[in-house]
Amino acid sequence: MATDGQIHVCILMSPAPREVVALHLNLAAGSTVGLALQTPQVQMALGVLDLDALVLGIWGKKTSLNRALEDQDRLEIYRPLKVDPKVARRQRFVKQGIKKTGLFATRRPGAKTGY
Repeated sequence: MATDGQIHVCILMSPAPREVVALHLNLAAGSTVGLALQTPQVQMALGVLDLDALVLGIWGKKTSLNRALEDQDRLEIYRPLKVDPKVARRQRFVKQGIKKTGLFATRRPGAKTGY
């Protein structure tokens, strides 16, 4: 909880799959996202970040650098996608075959194709 003009904020970043870096900070009330990312603790843990290139969110909703943080906010730093999820799904479907996945994976004996 907020005490004596301080707010508690959690900063999360996943630099690689199945790897999460979490930092818990106490900041002055009214601090912005940009100020939180420029603190020495964040710089040491995450390295020097190009603030203009980052995609940021608070509790899963996209945000900007000048948004004021509130007590118990979870600031998330998103890494860019390497492959579009739609393209990856299409590639998996081609590789596995249409009749081996999804609704058509199991068929009743003697059933028509597609049912």
